[in-house]
Parts: sequence; C-alpha cells; structure tokens
Amino acid sequence: MNKPHLLVEISSLLEKMKLPTDLSSFITDTNFKALLEVFRSIKAFSHELSTDLPAATSSHTLHLLRKLKSAYSLSASQLLSLLSQLVAEILPDKTKAWENFSTAVALHPESQWSIIQLLLTYDQEDTISFLLAHLEKEDPHALYPTSMYRTSSGKVNSTADGKHIEAVMTTSTMTEIQIIEGVLHPDNLILRNLYYPLGKCVCVIDANVHEHYGEELVAYFEKHDITLKMLVYRAMEVDKGIHTVESLLADFKEIGVSRQEPVLIVGGGVITDIGGLACALYHRGTPYVMLATSIVSGIDAGPSPRTCCDGFGFKNLFGAYHAPVLTLTDRTFFKTLRTGWIRHGVAEIIKMATVKDATLFELLEETGVDLVYSQFGVDTEDTHLSDNSQRILALSMQSYVEAEYGNLYETHQCRPHAYGHTWSPGYEIPSGMLHGHAVSCGMGFGAYLSYLQGWISREECDRICQLISKFELSLWHPILDDTTLIYKGQLKIIEKRGGHLVAPLPKGRIGECGYLNTLSFEALKEAMEGYKTLCQTYPREGLGIEPHCHEVGLEDPSTVGHSLKDNATLQKA
Repeated sequence: MNKPHLLVEISSLLEKMKLPTDLSSFITDTNFKALLEVFRSIKAFSHELSTDLPAATSSHTLHLLRKLKSAYSLSASQLLSLLSQLVAEILPDKTKAWENFSTAVALHPESQWSIIQLLLTYDQEDTISFLLAHLEKEDPHALYPTSMYRTSSGKVNSTADGKHIEAVMTTSTMTEIQIIEGVLHPDNLILRNLYYPLGKCVCVIDANVHEHYGEELVAYFEKHDITLKMLVYRAMEVDKGIHTVESLLADFKEIGVSRQEPVLIVGGGVITDIGGLACALYHRGTPYVMLATSIVSGIDAGPSPRTCCDGFGFKNLFGAYHAPVLTLTDRTFFKTLRTGWIRHGVAEIIKMATVKDATLFELLEETGVDLVYSQFGVDTEDTHLSDNSQRILALSMQSYVEAEYGNLYETHQCRPHAYGHTWSPGYEIPSGMLHGHAVSCGMGFGAYLSYLQGWISREECDRICQLISKFELSLWHPILDDTTLIYKGQLKIIEKRGGHLVAPLPKGRIGECGYLNTLSFEALKEAMEGYKTLCQTYPREGLGIEPHCHEVGLEDPSTVGHSLKDNATLQKA
C-alpha cells in the first residue's frame, strides 16, 4: 500500500531540508516553515488520523504526529527531538544526521526558545505575523496549547436576550502505553527523549522503590545530562490519604513544576494513585508519566485515568480523572517484589480475564502459580513460562485499556473492569486486607451471584473460584460474615455509581460481562451464606495466603486513623 498524502508530504519536506549548525538558517528554511503548517493542520485528536494511515504505520509514528500538532509552541529542543524520532520511523537512513543535529541544537543558547519566538526573531516576513494572528482565532490549540496532550471544544447556544445559555463541551486526551524491558538501561532512550529537551525531570518515587532503584535512576539521568529533582515518598496503604496529596502539592509548588512538563511517577499502585491525583490538582491538570514497578500499577492503576486517595475509612473516596500521558510497564522491576505483593497483583489480571478475555483466562489456567513464584517470569530459565508471562501482561493491559479508555470520565457504569470492586471498598480497609485479596473475595462472590442468577453454569463458577484459589488468593475472609458492613459498602458504591448498583459479573460465559443492578439486604445475606459454604470446599477453606497487609511487611490500614485532619501517619522520606 502506498503511503497516504500526509506522510508523503512530510517525508518529502524532511528530505529536502538541509541541517546547518546555524539555528537561524534552519528556522527560516522555507521547507521548515511548510513542515510547520503541515503539522499544524493535522487533526491530532481525531480517530480519522489513525484510520487514514496505512496499517503498517507504527503506533509510535501516530503518537509523534499527534504531538507535532503543537510544533509552533514547542521549544527548538523539543521539536528537534520529536522530529528525530519521526525521521527514525519514516526515513531511517536519515536518522543519524537528524539525531546529531538535534543534539547540537540542544546545546544552542536559544534551544529553549519556542518556535514562535524564533520565527519572530529570525524571520521578519509579514506573513509570519499574519499567520500567528490568524491562528490565535482559528487554531489556538496549535499556537498556545496549555499541554500538547489535551484539547477541548464546545458549542454554546443562547436566547436572543442572553438570559438562557446552553453549552455542550468535549475534551480529548491522548496517552501512550508500552510494555517494555530495561527502561533504565542507558541505551534505552524513551525517558531521555522525553526529558532531555526539557532539561529537567521532576520525579515522584516510592521510598521502597527508591531503595532498590534510586541509584540506577540517578545514573540514567546523569548519563543523559538531565537535571533530576527527586521527591521520595513512603507509599504504603496507610499513606494513601489526602495529607500525602497535600504534601506533594507543596513540593510541586516549591520546585516550580510547569504545566507542560510531565512529572515522572515511579512505583506501585499507591504512589500511582496519590501522585496522579496531585498532578490532576496542580495547575488543574499537570501531565505525568507513569513508570510502573508493580503488577497493580503496571496493568491497572498505572494507565488508569482514575487518580484517587482514601477518605473517611473508605477506599478511593476522593479523586479526579487524569490519565498519564505515558505508561511504561517493565516487568524487570518485579524481581525485587515480595511474593505476596506479586500474588495480590495477579487479582487484577484475573478480573480482566473473567469478564473480558477468555484467552487470557485460559492462559492463566495453563501458567498457574509459577507466574507468582518466578517473579512474573523474570526469575526463571523456562522460556515458555517467561513468554507466557509477557503474553499475560500484554493481554491484561489490552483488555483493561479497551474497557477503560472508551469511558474515560466514567460517564456510564457499564464498566467490566470494576468486577470484584463492588463490595470490596467497604471491607478492604477494616479487614486489613491487601487490595488484591479484597478484590478476589469480591470476584468469587460475584461469580457465585452470577451462578445464582443463572448467568453462568456451576461449572463455570467453579472454574473462576478454582483459578482464584490456584493463585493462592482469597475467596473468603471472616469479615464477610458481617453482612451489615457489606451492605453498607453496597449503599456507598450505589452513591458513587450515580444511584445504580450495576455490579459487573461474568455473564453468558467466561470472558463476557453483564451487570446486576438489584440486590436487597436479605438476598445479599442469603447469597453470602451460600457462598461461604461453597468456599469451605476449596483449599484452606477459601482463605488466601498472606492476605493481610501486615503479613507482607505493610502497616495494617485497619489500625490507622483516616481522619482528614490527621497527618500523623504521613512519613515523607
């Protein structure tokens, strides 16, 4: 298939351009100015952009084109970095020359000037001033974007006297997700390409991760001559409160985090949630990059647009919708995780397999608990196990993103990825359970409810429960005997879901989802009693291995006060 006109035109202009060491000559090159207009005219946030490109076009090329929509507003260093990456994708024989030129420009005193500033300084043609004046009205997102990662539009209608005004508003956000290994190896340029043109990186990192990888992170940024400003935070479940978010906001203010420079968040699910929420609040939306070091952050919390923290003893009560601009999941970080942390992370994968992807479910059945004890295939010489581990990561990420990103702002509640999360928020904190074990109890109970509804067979219910048990996760916990507590949690989740229970359950067969919207207290109590009897037929009578936070070296959230005014639990490293 021939390349479409867009890539043909871009390729042609890039090939024609000469790469002088003089920045002014480059800026005033007529081919360069034509290229800027091609980028500016790209409908960066449209679905048509991806469908108009040939199937062989890489997703990275597409993402670069979306970013280059903001070419006028970028610094020379940022623009040349993006152009070098684009050349590597579409004109690989020109890659070295463009990389050398990009590096040379980065050393130029005016490399941090915006392209607009450089054009007005070095190109005195009236056409440039006229163009910029035109864009201020016709395409302000291309000229002065707050962030290259978001755009918005709206339609306003009003009566003639202006006393009644109605508006419909939309927002588009772009993100990129990569499952990759060796992110901190000096030859891996993903983080370098993002932060080198900016000159600095503000990094929020989990204290435990910092202990294992702090030196490696510092060495990476030093190698690439990027100033690293690191904020090290303890990020246990008990720290997942608004007080930690407030502390992060104070640090952002002191450092002077810019609204167009993505914060780098490194760690597991807790630091992901609270760091992402701090970014959502700071400047009403500061971009961030998620470098996931755990399974929960790697395939669930990391790419999720739902940033949050706990409040008043309830999981994730406060939050904002703010997706990362880039998520990197690198399973080599899993080698330093405790077995219990890996085990509870697998619950989020079982969740997606049960209601979204039957192939993933079968792969989990085939692989078994060796997935946990091999540190997710990192600590093994079994290539089949290692390959299965990578495939499991990829399938779970794909299923999660398909479910999540089509409903970015949770404007409806048909959300399969909430399976297991209907009743668990009410009992997770008071039970002291790890999140994954609380969710696995919810999944087992959900499978039993689905069987009672006649949505799945008893055999399929048993397959789901057997898979949970096979991975040594919890089907049962004594707190489930407190039906009143469980029902209170159900009422709270109904508030959160806009007045609907809409509990996702497997329906039809494993790998497909339906929604239960009515469950009375009496029906809940009766179902829970039957579920307890079922759990007693499983190994350990349904109890999980190391289900509690304190059993895997974490503080017990059930013993710590969660008042908004109580900052005593905060321990900033």
